[in-house]
Amino acid sequence: MTSWTTQLSATTPTLEDITPAVRSGAYQQITSVLVARGERLLYEQYFDTQGAEALRNTRSATKTVTGMLVGAAVDRGLLRTDSPVVPFFKDRLPLANADPRKERITVEDFLTMSSLLECDDENEFSRGNEERMYLVEDWVKFALDLPIRGFPAWQSKPEQSPYGRAWSYCTAGATTLGPLLERATRQSVPEFAEAVLFKPLGIESVKWQYQPLGNAMTGGGLQLRSRDLLKLGQLYLDAGRWQGRQVISETWVRRSVSPHANARDDTDYGYLWWLQTFHVGGRSIPTYGMYGTGGNKVFVLPEQGVVVVVTTTNFKVAGAGALTDKLFTSLIVPAVLGQ
Repeated sequence: MTSWTTQLSATTPTLEDITPAVRSGAYQQITSVLVARGERLLYEQYFDTQGAEALRNTRSATKTVTGMLVGAAVDRGLLRTDSPVVPFFKDRLPLANADPRKERITVEDFLTMSSLLECDDENEFSRGNEERMYLVEDWVKFALDLPIRGFPAWQSKPEQSPYGRAWSYCTAGATTLGPLLERATRQSVPEFAEAVLFKPLGIESVKWQYQPLGNAMTGGGLQLRSRDLLKLGQLYLDAGRWQGRQVISETWVRRSVSPHANARDDTDYGYLWWLQTFHVGGRSIPTYGMYGTGGNKVFVLPEQGVVVVVTTTNFKVAGAGALTDKLFTSLIVPAVLGQ
């Protein structure tokens, strides 16, 4: 459960209150806010000069799209979540820091940020910190060469952790899923994504970042329009269906937004989805979301049937994620609940 708690004022905010609040600069550089219930767009506002057609770099929200593509591959029988990762990359052998436990690391371990690799972007001393990965050419080799993580007495081992998995935020794992998908599907990630996800949803404007060896970067940097980010949230809200067509299986959607690891005291983690409960006006609001640096977020509120998109350029703003959460809990959620 999250510690974010907001008490409703005597006058419940409306969605129209979002515009002056954002324009005041209280939330720094918010670039767009969209709120939809079902197929009805309740609020859409752009706070920069680029407007609705701009491609938004939502950074690590890309990881959730990667999870969707893994699901599409699983749905088609091209991949399994229990597939070991190392056999896909025999051309990277032998691995540094050899350990038989590496051979048991699975696709699901990378989807849930809970492999045994010593990889933690939130620890500047971690050998697997993403900033170290960006300095080398072969990002797959970087990930698979990492040593096995140690568990000192003050940290819980996997078997002692909720859901039996010890979580640490690891971009290298999500990044490795891209080349793995390409070998499983025999298509580039952009080609596969276009065929199984973007074209069915009518998403036409897409810009990928690429790894030094030419593979699409599946750990961050994918650029999409705000309205298309909204579509991705709505796809999962509707159990994988879009305009009557089953794009991602309901089974995969359900598995993706179920807790598989505990990320924080207040937050669980699914298949590259953040599972967070907010407390607003004495009510608990369960959400699942796509989160990226700068406070770029797509929130899905299953109980309310609502999807919220917030994009920003707060990449160098301290506490940017908390700023987005404040906007979400102090204005957006109360307005939605008040309707």
